[in-house]
Amino acid sequence: MSSALSAPGLVPALVTAAEELPEPVAPGWQLLTGTLVAIALLVLLITVLKLNPFLALILGALTVGIIAGENLLTVLDSFSAGFGDTAAGVGVLIALGAMFAKLLADSGGADQVVDTIVGRASGRGLPWAMAAVGAIIGLPMFFEIGVVLLMPVIYLVARRAQVSLVTVGLPALAGLSAMHGFVPPHPGPVTAIDLVGADLGVTLGLGLLVAVPTIVVAGPLYGAIAGRWVHVPAPDTFGDDDRDERPVDQRPSFGATIGTILLPVVLMLAKSVADIVIDDDGSVVQQTFDVIGEPFVALLIGVLVAMWTFGLGVGMDRSKLSDTITASLPPIAGILLIVSAGGGFKQVLVDSGVGTLLADWARDADISVLLLSWSLAVLIRLATGSATIATITASSLVLDLVSGLPTAEVSLVVLAVGAGSVFFSHVNDAGFWLVNQYFRLTVGQTIKTWSLMETVLSVSGLVFVLLLSLIV
Repeated sequence: MSSALSAPGLVPALVTAAEELPEPVAPGWQLLTGTLVAIALLVLLITVLKLNPFLALILGALTVGIIAGENLLTVLDSFSAGFGDTAAGVGVLIALGAMFAKLLADSGGADQVVDTIVGRASGRGLPWAMAAVGAIIGLPMFFEIGVVLLMPVIYLVARRAQVSLVTVGLPALAGLSAMHGFVPPHPGPVTAIDLVGADLGVTLGLGLLVAVPTIVVAGPLYGAIAGRWVHVPAPDTFGDDDRDERPVDQRPSFGATIGTILLPVVLMLAKSVADIVIDDDGSVVQQTFDVIGEPFVALLIGVLVAMWTFGLGVGMDRSKLSDTITASLPPIAGILLIVSAGGGFKQVLVDSGVGTLLADWARDADISVLLLSWSLAVLIRLATGSATIATITASSLVLDLVSGLPTAEVSLVVLAVGAGSVFFSHVNDAGFWLVNQYFRLTVGQTIKTWSLMETVLSVSGLVFVLLLSLIV
């Protein structure tokens, strides 16, 4: 694909018709003030007052409308519309992804992947094997679930290899974090794709291209350096006899596990390839690929197949299978509400016209839309500690900047936002304390290892996005 831009990621030719963008409802200074105050309020409510982000996003949306001088009923209508659209577009994907991940964990499929890959690695190859495990497990699983699942393995591998917990642990965390930031069906990328109207298949393909080298840099390479800075022996917790694993003969095979994990990915990528290769949009083949490659259908097929390979096929009865799927949903209720509220917040910003102002400013200044997207996500990530909030807010602010961009460029904007959303995790991020406690680190050690690893991941991810923009 060729870029329509004069330089990679620059904003000229952003908008095909100015009238397609919402007209600002107030003077520019008033809209920008409202947006900045709303973001500052989000930071205060979430980090200082410890208010749930769902409520904070509602109050932030109302703040934008009040300062902009809008009718509050109009603001509420915008918020409700955005909330509903996001819940419909993203919520079902998150729910299906949670079901898939729960089946993978309970069946022993995750343990099978870990044991197969790690068991074949030499001493020097262990960090690379752990990075691969983190990436594969991280493909369908939320970051926090992946950390809890992998920590016993990280302890065991570090103890057997007599290396720092950091040396083998950071590569696994890099794999998990990169997938969380760059690759659907994780909430951040899926929400950004939905907000800016990117093609999911294209974003998935480009996301994998960015994620792999990024994991290499932030995982095994940086992990080797950090392991020399901070040497932490593995604790005896979760020793060889303490792991609550499913017996090997009751697990799905390695081939069946990998095939099931990759099935939704392959279906979504196949749709994008078919769109490029097949000229006749009305053909039966094209229509078939369009259906099975639709994210909802691809994930639904993946879950149905997983019910066999990770469920009935490994000895679960129908009652156990039903219980497993049901148990996957309550933990994600909060995520669904926060993501949907983020969609409502986005819609209020869009309808206020602040995106139009930013688009005009960026176009006149020839600012790289990729750098701008990354920078906005970084600032919000540092302020709130939430990768999801950073993704939602940054995507909302650059929404009008992507109007008229080629499909691949829009996907790269999503990836730039994803890279920015994982920048320098620190004390206001729950992930920071999760790593701090599991790795038995001081706050300073956590910053030197986990926080800097996330920064390396973010910056290298942006670099690879910019390099990719030169050729798509």
